[in-house]
Amino acid sequence: MTRRLLLSRVILIATPDDEIAGIAQELARIGGEELRGKIVLHTSGALDSRVLRPVRESGAAVGSMHPLQSFSGVTVPSLEGKVFSIEGDAPAVKVARQIARSLGGSPVLIAREKKILYHAAAAMAAGHVLAIEEAATQLLVSVGMRRSEAVRALLPLTRQVLENFQRLGPRAAWTGPLSRRDFRVVKAHLGALRELPEEFTQSYEWLSRLAARVLAKDADGMLAELHDIFSGEKLKVKVTGGNA
Repeated sequence: MTRRLLLSRVILIATPDDEIAGIAQELARIGGEELRGKIVLHTSGALDSRVLRPVRESGAAVGSMHPLQSFSGVTVPSLEGKVFSIEGDAPAVKVARQIARSLGGSPVLIAREKKILYHAAAAMAAGHVLAIEEAATQLLVSVGMRRSEAVRALLPLTRQVLENFQRLGPRAAWTGPLSRRDFRVVKAHLGALRELPEEFTQSYEWLSRLAARVLAKDADGMLAELHDIFSGEKLKVKVTGGNA
């Protein structure tokens, strides 16, 4: 970091999360009162603008702007039409909005103290969905499909559900045995999944519970049904294991 940074009105920190606090401290040390009136932003999705406290205490307006976009490191994705979450001091928010719009993005103001929930949502919709898709792919491979066949089978299904989610809403897009309250099939799934590493069974159980909570009209009723099923299956595994 050099003093040339201080010639800029806007300073954007786009480093890994664990480096931002140290950079803010160093910037405050170098800049001091010269930071007064400047805008300092960072691009972390998990951290809010409070991590920039040292430069704020030196007189800068601080904020964060995070493009809701997956970056694989292989290609540079377009930010056209992507949502940018923005929070911070009013002058910093204004500049962040301008930057987001100049990149073709859509700025959305979020609450500073709730930003980590925003990031958790992004992690669920990206990394966790990927884990589910890969787990499903491995299940199909285990029944005899080639991996390319499994991927070709699952991706259109997943895409269609997501398109229905966007077009029709969550409940109308919900399909499968749980949506039909076909608990017999749910129990059969659990029995089959016991042959695999326990993460498969545990994930199926808790994803079913989550689906009941966020999708079912009678969430409490469905959760009670699932509780009985999962408790019975766990008891069955324990008894079977004890007799083995």
